[in-house]
Amino acid sequence: MPDSQNKSPGGLRGGIFLRGVAMGAADIVPGVSGGTIAFITGIYDQLIDSLKACNLAALKLLFSNGPAAAWQYVNGGFLLSLLLGIGLSVLSLARGISWALHHHPLLMASFFFGLILASALLVYRQIPHARGAWLYLLAGVGFALLISVVRPGEMPVNALTVFGAGALAICAMILPGISGSFILLLLGMYEPVIQAIKSLDMGMIALFMLGCATGLMAFVRLLSYLMHQHRCPLLAVLTGVLLGSLSIIWPWKLTGSGQLLSDEHSLDWHNVLPGDYAVQADPQWLFCLGLMVVGFVLVLFIETVARRD
Repeated sequence: MPDSQNKSPGGLRGGIFLRGVAMGAADIVPGVSGGTIAFITGIYDQLIDSLKACNLAALKLLFSNGPAAAWQYVNGGFLLSLLLGIGLSVLSLARGISWALHHHPLLMASFFFGLILASALLVYRQIPHARGAWLYLLAGVGFALLISVVRPGEMPVNALTVFGAGALAICAMILPGISGSFILLLLGMYEPVIQAIKSLDMGMIALFMLGCATGLMAFVRLLSYLMHQHRCPLLAVLTGVLLGSLSIIWPWKLTGSGQLLSDEHSLDWHNVLPGDYAVQADPQWLFCLGLMVVGFVLVLFIETVARRD
């Protein structure tokens, strides 16, 4: 049984629910990972072990010992609280966050830049001292930078592609530092999925969630193994990915032709300095800098509160 089951696996828990709300909000934003929120709020290992426990052994326990035993085995109270928070957040905040990204892209990106920078610091602090950790860190940075320059391909929207997009995106969402929303952008599936959520297209949402569940159950076992057996290299890589993903969330971007982005979800961009951005529009650099600091401090505050919980 996973260690997580020893942590009050009963009913709904408010603190876990609120962490789920934060994870759902993060997963909507390209460049920000819900896994990062889970990590900095101290529930990441518990989440991975609880998900890993959703296996054939749990199913056998359900039929042999009843629902209560199976519920306890998979840490059901924890998972239900977290999933309800994520679901409520995604359904209620998708429209608001899309509006904020469209109308205040610089300010939103700056806030999340601070969040990610502080998250990288917190993950780095948890890396055990080991020789060669910096090599894994550099590999993570390189991987994130490579992802940042990839441009999306054309993908038709049908049952198979929606299912596959969910399976791939959830693998990114569960990892600190890799944004599932950005993976959807690369696949050309971000807008269709967000529109389905906004319009409550339950058929498409169900297909996407089925893909998420399938990908998650397959990936979580590998992730659990790495967390327990190769923790230092994994955390070093994830720190590097967080640092490299700052390139994706950098606020000041122009198109390849040097114009302002007409679509906040476009991938035709390159990063520029605030002074270069000022040629086209107000860089709002004082407000942006302030929100970077707010995001950075907020993560440190959340981590401090989570350690006391």
